[in-house]
Amino acid sequence: MMGMGMPEIDYKTILPEGWSRPRGFAHAVVSGGTRSVRISGQLGKKDGQGEVAASSDFGTQWRYAMENLVTVLKAAGGEPKQIVMLRAYVTDIDAFKSSGAAIGEAWGVTLGKHFPAMTLVQVSALIDPHARVEIEGEAILP
Repeated sequence: MMGMGMPEIDYKTILPEGWSRPRGFAHAVVSGGTRSVRISGQLGKKDGQGEVAASSDFGTQWRYAMENLVTVLKAAGGEPKQIVMLRAYVTDIDAFKSSGAAIGEAWGVTLGKHFPAMTLVQVSALIDPHARVEIEGEAILP
């Protein structure tokens, strides 16, 4: 057994021959384990409580959504390195693009250097009228 931490899952990122490595995600992930966890979309509100603050900026909402996703995953017995897929829904793709530093910081705090497969989609609205970000995920646990 390798250390006393969480058991490792079989996890391999896919990079087709001749393709450049993507920044911040993997094109695909092949993973194996015994349990899957599908995490519902998490909004950018502190500790998953209440409503999204009307004054919160895009970067703050991204950080809270990622923190909430990881909190739910840990409650299910998982760890961030077991995430194999993320789907982010944003109401303003330009706000996403201009919030790169805040998003990168939030990513580092929540997922470190783990980059699962990911989809980013702009939508017209989210369930909370002040929400600008919603992130859902999938994880494979050993």
